[in-house]
Amino acid sequence: MFDRQEAAWREAVLPAAVTRRLAVEAGATGLWWRYVGSAGRVLGLDHFGASGKAPGIFAKFGLTPDKVAAEILELIA
Repeated sequence: MFDRQEAAWREAVLPAAVTRRLAVEAGATGLWWRYVGSAGRVLGLDHFGASGKAPGIFAKFGLTPDKVAAEILELIA
């Protein structure tokens, strides 16, 4: 849907001048690289098979608020 929007709207949402971006995805991360670019990062999972309650699974695989904050701080450093 994002890619179908007008270029001006996409630029307003993800300005080209902003190159330090972070995407957080609990599923496949591959498509997010087109939006974060080479200077950005994607934090997520690219495998299946774990089960449990979301907080435990997210903690096990590093999808926590602390990890997100650390990634952001590294991006803006």
